[in-house]
Amino acid sequence: MDIGQIALISSRLVLGAAASFFAIMLWSKTRDVAWMLMVVGTIAAYAETVYSILDRLGVARLTPISLGSVPVASLVLPNLPTLFYIVAFAVMVVRKSRRR
Repeated sequence: MDIGQIALISSRLVLGAAASFFAIMLWSKTRDVAWMLMVVGTIAAYAETVYSILDRLGVARLTPISLGSVPVASLVLPNLPTLFYIVAFAVMVVRKSRRR
């Protein structure tokens, strides 16, 4: 592993941890559904980052369930944060359109 890969891994971990920390702080202060979905999406993004780094290092090889040649965890985890963000934005759009 060279210095570039170490910088990539450490920056993803540090920035993801900071985003998750502030997301959890926000979660304790709000009960708004849209914001809570954004928080869960951020935490899911950090979980995907940790999983991908552990997979790259060979620590987490979870392949019991596969869809073809692709492990389900490698298919679901990267898309999960985006799914939570989509639902959060949809909640906000519905909320804003009902106020008119």
